[in-house]
Amino acid sequence: MVKAKKTKKTATKRKSGRKNKHRKLKIVLSMMLALILVAAAYIGWCIYTMPDIGQAVNRTRLPATTLIASNGNEIHSYGAVYSEIIRAKDLPRHVTDAIVYTEDRRFYKHWGFDLISFGRAMIVNAFAGRYAQGGSTITQQVAKNLFLTNQKTITRKVQELLLALWLEHKFTKEQILSLYLNRVYFGNGAYGIEAASNRYFQKNSEDLNILEGAILAGMLKAPSRYNPIASKQKAIERAKVVLGILREQNLLDEKGYNQALRLPIGQEKPARVQNGLYFADAAYAEVLARIGEPQEDVYAMTTLDQNLQEKASEVLQKFIAEAKDKNVSQGAVVVMDKTGAIKAMVGGVSYAKSQFNRATLALRQPGSAFKTFVYLTAAERGMTAKDMVEDKPINIKGWKPENHDKKYYGEVTSRFAFAQSLNLAAVNLAQKVGIGNVRKTAKKLGITTKINNDLSIALGTSAVKVVDMAAAYAVIANGGYAVWPYMVEEIYTNSGYQLYQRMPEKDLRLISEEAVVVMKKLMREVVKTGTGRFVRIGRETFGKTGTSQDNRDAWFVGFDDELVAAVWVGNDDNSPMKGVYGSGLPAKIWQEIMRR
Repeated sequence: MVKAKKTKKTATKRKSGRKNKHRKLKIVLSMMLALILVAAAYIGWCIYTMPDIGQAVNRTRLPATTLIASNGNEIHSYGAVYSEIIRAKDLPRHVTDAIVYTEDRRFYKHWGFDLISFGRAMIVNAFAGRYAQGGSTITQQVAKNLFLTNQKTITRKVQELLLALWLEHKFTKEQILSLYLNRVYFGNGAYGIEAASNRYFQKNSEDLNILEGAILAGMLKAPSRYNPIASKQKAIERAKVVLGILREQNLLDEKGYNQALRLPIGQEKPARVQNGLYFADAAYAEVLARIGEPQEDVYAMTTLDQNLQEKASEVLQKFIAEAKDKNVSQGAVVVMDKTGAIKAMVGGVSYAKSQFNRATLALRQPGSAFKTFVYLTAAERGMTAKDMVEDKPINIKGWKPENHDKKYYGEVTSRFAFAQSLNLAAVNLAQKVGIGNVRKTAKKLGITTKINNDLSIALGTSAVKVVDMAAAYAVIANGGYAVWPYMVEEIYTNSGYQLYQRMPEKDLRLISEEAVVVMKKLMREVVKTGTGRFVRIGRETFGKTGTSQDNRDAWFVGFDDELVAAVWVGNDDNSPMKGVYGSGLPAKIWQEIMRR
């Protein structure tokens, strides 16, 4: 009886155990099903949120804008540079081999995802403790470059893998490689092997030799570090690694390896404008103002005179470097013709160190160079070069300006007062003609910045732009007719369609012919006997010096029969210079540039 009870009890336990096992199995299966459903839903969501494939295939990039100097040489390009589509089979075999075996040596064997390369990369990264090696195939890179962004998320990696599988199903290996070669980034704004070949070697991709092909293949790891423009030596060292890979794959023997390293790199570079990037930035802004964001590659024909541009930049750098002991660190130059066409623009001593364009953006006090607007206002009201002006002390609510030499000259001719840059004469004359009228004159001639409403502006206390001062003086050089500064003559699409052509402005007289004659007499006297007397360029010259309070700014603005130039020197932090006046350093810079 007792034994029977035990048997029944054991059977019950066995039955309960089986139920528990079934229950656990159901739980496990349910969890697995849930995970499968979640994974399926997630993959479905990844597919749903993928970009439109049709649009992505047709999408290119921000069109390139290439600026051309007046002599036909390239100044600079903005935007990404692409070129015509090439096919992998049209390239030399050594070029495609170098790229394939460097980037994805199992490219012709895998189906879009290379498990072996991926696993090897994970092991290398684990031992390195950082991301040291990538495991993406060329197909995955095409998927990313063509359809996705560089965002590093799980969703993007899943989408990349799915698209890679789709690409392998949809296209042949040769087609996928062609897509890759036409979209991959080679640095310096060059997308695709044809653009890279043109940019780095000045030749078509079908003409690349094996060393050039190895350099391009090596650049894909780090375009900014291994491109031959940044460092030819690093590019060669990296190319040796690529050639070594080809040797390991029995695609190159030892003799071929050594011969490859002796091959020439590229062809002779076409003439290119040096030191023109300040001009280029300003000209590019003008292109956008004229036509908006380009929808295709465009070429803008500019007013830049390459010889004058390079001369202006070299002269400014030279003189600023020589004046370091005088605490001078910066300068700016604008040269334009009498119609407003800007021929040269230097916005600082080094574009590499500072892209801030002091010629178009900096606001600096013009000092006595602003007196031109005071005397012009008086000339418009009948003053001649022989008329007398009063150089006498003045006291306006405690403001007591002085001449530079602390002297007073009493009644003097306007010619003498202007040539010697007498402060008191300018203030008294501004008071006589009305400060409001002086402000109107400055605005009329092209000063775009705010001008204070007090007599101190007669001494140049209101900040101005260098380009505005050049344009204002150009009105006088142009016989009193309006001048609008410009840098772009024409804009064409890559196919030759004209998007913009500058039309000559209508003659708009801003100042009378009589006033122009008076001002030229005054400005000629500055160069002959006044503060600008050291400026001699072998032909008739007109100009005005300017120095702000405590020598924080120094200017020379002037013109001859052809060109107008404005020169400013100073410091970005507005610190005083030591003994630098408009009659000195700026005048010397102006003279050297205008001698050209």
